Parts: sequence; C-alpha cells; structure tokens
Amino acid sequence: MAVGARHCTLRFMEQLESTSLMKCSLSSSPLYQKQYVHFFNSSQRYSQCCSLSMNGCQGDPRAPIGTIETRTLPAVSSPALAMERLNSAISDLVKSEPPPYSSGTIRLEVPIEEQIEALEWLHAQNHLLLPRCFFSGRRPPTEIMCINGTSSHSKLVSVAGVGSAVFFTHLRPFSFDDWRAIRRFLSKKCPLIRAYGAIRFDATANIASEWSAFGSFYFMVPQVEFDELEGSSIIAATIAWDNAASWTYQRAIDELRATIWQLSSILMTVQKKIPHSHILARTHVPGKSSWDHAVKRALQIISRNDSVLIKVVLARSTRVVTAADIDPLTWLACLKVEGENAYQFCLQPPHSPAFIGNTPEQLFHRDRLSICSEALAGTRARGGSELLDVKIEQDLLSSAKDHNEFAIVRECIRRRLEAVCSSVLIEPKKAIRKFSRVQHLYARLRGRLQAEDDEFKILSSVHPTPAVCGYPTEDARAFISETEMFDRGMYAGLVGWFGGEESEFAVGIRSALVEKGLGALIYAGTGIVEGSDSSLEWEELELKTSQFTKLMKLEAPLVTRGQRRIINQNQKVQRA
Repeated sequence: MAVGARHCTLRFMEQLESTSLMKCSLSSSPLYQKQYVHFFNSSQRYSQCCSLSMNGCQGDPRAPIGTIETRTLPAVSSPALAMERLNSAISDLVKSEPPPYSSGTIRLEVPIEEQIEALEWLHAQNHLLLPRCFFSGRRPPTEIMCINGTSSHSKLVSVAGVGSAVFFTHLRPFSFDDWRAIRRFLSKKCPLIRAYGAIRFDATANIASEWSAFGSFYFMVPQVEFDELEGSSIIAATIAWDNAASWTYQRAIDELRATIWQLSSILMTVQKKIPHSHILARTHVPGKSSWDHAVKRALQIISRNDSVLIKVVLARSTRVVTAADIDPLTWLACLKVEGENAYQFCLQPPHSPAFIGNTPEQLFHRDRLSICSEALAGTRARGGSELLDVKIEQDLLSSAKDHNEFAIVRECIRRRLEAVCSSVLIEPKKAIRKFSRVQHLYARLRGRLQAEDDEFKILSSVHPTPAVCGYPTEDARAFISETEMFDRGMYAGLVGWFGGEESEFAVGIRSALVEKGLGALIYAGTGIVEGSDSSLEWEELELKTSQFTKLMKLEAPLVTRGQRRIINQNQKVQRA
C-alpha cells in the first residue's frame, strides 16, 4: 500500500477473509488480508508550525561530540518569569562567540519554585507544534540537580517536550550504530539531557501509512522541555549541532528561537474527565468470527506433537469515531488519573497522529550497571468489592493456564538477562500486581551488566518478551505476521528514554493512536496457550480497551473470566 496516499477522512479497507479453512502450519499462507487505516496526509497542515532539526542518525556514531553541558540559571517563582529568563539566556547565546566545537549539546534550564504538572504545560502549547512528547515514570527515579550551585535531590515526576534539538529515525531496524548515535549526544554529567521515543514491535514488517512518520524507531531530544519534579519544576531549552551532519550551531539557535516564539507560558488545566460522547463508529480488526478462527488455528498448532510453538500473543485494533473530538492529551490526562503504578506516554512526530498509552509493564530500567525488569502476565478484572477482588485474585493465582503463561514470560526474561548479566535475582517469583481496573501475575528480576554497552544487548534481546509476542519468539512472530490483519506499529514495542547514565523503557501496550477530530485506533492483545478459550480471550481484550472506551460513553460492567468462574461456581453450589 502506498504510504503517501492522501486521505481527508479516516477509512478502513474492506475486510477480506478467507472463506475456506487453511492448512494449519506456521509456513502456510496468511488467513487474512492486512488492513490499514489512513489518517489524512497532514504535511501541509503542520508545515508552518514545525521547526526543523537534524536527524542524528545521519552523523558518524563513532565521532565524539565536542561538548555536552548543562547551564542552570537562578530559580524563579513562575513559568512566565522562567520563560523570560530562558529567552534572555538564549539572546546571550546569540550575542556571544560560538563554542569552538564542530558539534555539541547545550541545555539551558531555569528552576521554578513550584510543582506544576508537565502535562498542563504541554496542553497549553499549540497542538500543531510538533514533534512533541510526554513521559511519566511509574516510580520516579531520584535525580541530582544543581540549583544556584547547590546540589539537591529531587524526584522527576514527568517530562513534556516540544520541538526536537536532534531526532533519530530510520526505516531500517534499530541498530547498534543507531544506539551509539543517540548516546553521543548524551552525558553522565547531564542526566536530564535525554532522548525520548519508541521502537516498533516488529521492525521487519511493512510500515502502514498511519505509522509512517514514526519509521522503524523515533527518538527526540526536546528543543524545549518542561520537567515536573516533586515540589518544583524546570523549564529547559536544548540546542544540538553537528557540522558533519550539515547542522550548524547558528542554525540550531535560529530554530530554537522559532520554537520559543510559539510557546505559551499561560498554563491551562487539563480536563481530567471527558463528557460522555456517543460512539459513531466502532470497528474491530479482526472481528469476533475472525478472532475465533485465529485462536482456533493457534491452538491447533500449539497442540501438534511436532510444533515448537508454546504461546502466541494475538492482538486487536479497534477503530473508534465519536461525536465529539478526541484530544490525545485530554485522554492521557484521564488515563493518568487512574494510572497509579503505570507509565503514561505520548509521542507525536511531525505529520502524524499521537501515540499515547497507560502501560503497566516495565521492559527494563538501567542505572549505570544495575538493571531490573519485570514479568507480567495473566489478567483479571478488579472486583467490585473487597471480597470479590480477593476471590478473583485467588482465581488468578490458582489458574494453571495463567501460571503456564506467566512462567513462560518469567523464565524467558531470566534467560535473556543471564546472557548479559553477571547474576540475576528474581524476587518476588510470583505475586499479584493490582491496578485500578485489572490485576496481573508479576515477578521482578534484577541483574548487573558487565559493561554499559551491554544496554543495547539488553534492548535487542529482551524485546519482544513472550508477554507481547509469544514463545519461541521467532515462531510466534511468524504466526503473528501471517495472521494479524493490521500493522501493530509501536504498539507492543518499546517506549521510553535513553540518558547518559540511566535509561528506562516500558512496553507500549494499553495504547492508542489518536488524531484530534479524526478518531482513534485502540490496541490490545492477549496470550494464547494450551487451554485458552477464544471467547474468554475476547472478553480480556474488551477489558483492556475499556480504559479508553469508558472515556467516551457509559458502558455496562464487563463480566470477566474471573467473575464468570465465580458466578458459575456459586450457581453450581445453589443447584446442588
């Protein structure tokens, strides 16, 4: 399908289903024709508001950067004063002599003596000012920052950014050289200079038009950034240049000034409750009958004596159009309210819809040589009462099917960590992690890298986990490629950031692709193992997407597999 096709409205291609049963083998032809959804080509719409930048992947990843520094200005009491001070500092850069380096990264930051939500700052900016990003960590790491020459400890709560001092993207799969290209603009001495972004679930798959602006991966060091800390905030501007990539110091400053000129220092409270709106259209890909066929086929292959496939994760894309506009940042604010113990993120390159999510799953967190990861599998809804919640929890803990699925994920991650770590500790080995709407089986894994360059090995080996792909990985990926009828894009991929001495990535699940005024694509998946039931797995998809759909209209409570089993057991007791 042509990526550059122009469309002014959302549309789906007609679903093409095979009318006959296909031979059950991993090498068989696809059961279904892939479908693509088109958000209109928005290049003209965005062209006047996007500042230019350089693609860091075009530079020499082996060449060291001339200088990387952070300049902290005196603290002020409000965002308006911070913007004034930042503008003044940028003007001083223009008047002063350029640094004697052919490449570099300079961050100017102004502390604000008030904690302000980063998402509110981002919401106050023109939604056409792209690229933009937002990332809120589940457990904020402790940052060391310098205010007026005095070091202090603060916790970084969330980060929002607009424009890119430097971005990194390509159509080919993310490589070691790409990782080095990003790392060369970062420094251990400047922990808040970070590259935020995402990597596709399957870089070998064709990129659908709705994901074309993301490429195989997309990372950005924000031009202007708002950092929300516990008890305070920071507004910062970053310039990056590399003469070898035809991006000079002067050009970097000119583009930064163009971005600064468009910013607002008047904050707007983000609405954290969306007025319920009727859904005009809601289309699942695959539909229920196609889903049943796909699950049946997966179970047939898993049960064969000669099959190596143990688990495969099948996903669904749901296109939703509502009577009222869907604003991605308003959606994200609502997800953030119920997102305790979860990561919230937004990534929107130029000429693209926004990829947003509220994911519970950490892929890994690296702090120097220490690394930790998680195994998360098995899903149940939360109970409407404390008693029902405990019953559902016990149902999940005692389920042989869910334990099998969970053990596959945990042991696979353990083996992959052991390949690059000197030791790996699992604690707890199996527990329950509860979120506002769901609960999962959970284990935490810790290890120690032998060298910092092993971060790329972790990145490339741990992703994709069996929790979002299956096991063995390549067999599961092949089944997904020939079975699923849509492009996952960044869904179930990696979402997070690289820093000089610290990095953190989550798995891009519980996510959606959103364009204001044009609707959304909501993604969800579920693991298929021996003993899976297609109808129960479909209910799990409904549960996972309900965090989005509940924002649009009032829905009847879902009766999920844990509740259904308890209801059935009670009915049997009553009949007895």
